[in-house]
Amino acid sequence: MRKSVRRLVCLMVALLILAACGAGGSSAPAPRPVSGPDDPVAEQPAPPVVTTDREGHPITLPEQINTIISIGPSNTEVLVALGFGDNIIATDIFSEDIEGIQPGISQFELLSIDVEQLIDLQPDIIFVTGMTRVGGYDDPLSMVTQAGITVIYMPSSASIADIKEDIRFMAAVVDAAPVGEAIIAEMQTEIDRIRQIGQTVAERRAVYFEISPAPHMVSFGTQTFLHEMIEVVGAENIFADRDEAWFSIADEVLLAANPDVILTSVNFIDDPIGEIMDRPGWGAITAVQNGAVFPISTDASNRPSHNIVIALREMAQAIYPDYFG
Repeated sequence: MRKSVRRLVCLMVALLILAACGAGGSSAPAPRPVSGPDDPVAEQPAPPVVTTDREGHPITLPEQINTIISIGPSNTEVLVALGFGDNIIATDIFSEDIEGIQPGISQFELLSIDVEQLIDLQPDIIFVTGMTRVGGYDDPLSMVTQAGITVIYMPSSASIADIKEDIRFMAAVVDAAPVGEAIIAEMQTEIDRIRQIGQTVAERRAVYFEISPAPHMVSFGTQTFLHEMIEVVGAENIFADRDEAWFSIADEVLLAANPDVILTSVNFIDDPIGEIMDRPGWGAITAVQNGAVFPISTDASNRPSHNIVIALREMAQAIYPDYFG
């Protein structure tokens, strides 16, 4: 299992950096109106009429959706929450640990999907992460579409608002709009609760969040939902001045930033906290001196689904234990 997690994190880091470098291309999803973080959620919007996928490509939904293939852990998590776990007949290899799907179903690689096997399974619909397009393929599943199977691309969302809209969209596709709105409402209630407490924080703490360890450390700027989450808890991302998503960083940058708290979602090495604490020269960093280095759930923080609230609670408790303990 640890080997799979390591493969996923390395894959995610590489793909996220590639995606950030290629941002602004024609495959980017068009903006959609969504409720703001402080807007009431009680008024449920009408379900969208689904004629395109989340990347804006035209699709035609089948009359009935009984069997689903889900490629991408966040897609799988949302489908399970919507009540369609038993309808999933195949997933990607990184969705295998998600509760609510049937054991023993077929599994696919994210970047080298066996198209013939997909067609042989004859699903009614396929949800696939937009990461499968990385590598120069405009539509790696074009043969599946030509076989009459509906393929829905879901790009990796970079904001909390986009995650909510992903849920709303998937709920509309499977005709479960009320369940989708309930998931969004519960998610927003927790975000609002934590935001309100975060607004009472007297002294904002500077936070460094690491998603890949030394020697190739990776963190993020403002164009990610994780940056938003740091702000929700009332803290400050040390890279808030960088208007980009994911990037590599050097030791001297961290030493100069001197964060008050260090968070890490790395879990594929034996002791990620100890590894950070023992890095040469890092003993000068305030977070290391105070032992303010904490693990955050890899899945909850890396997957753009409703489960980001799990990571949000962990982040709040780690950064401000006096407020969220």
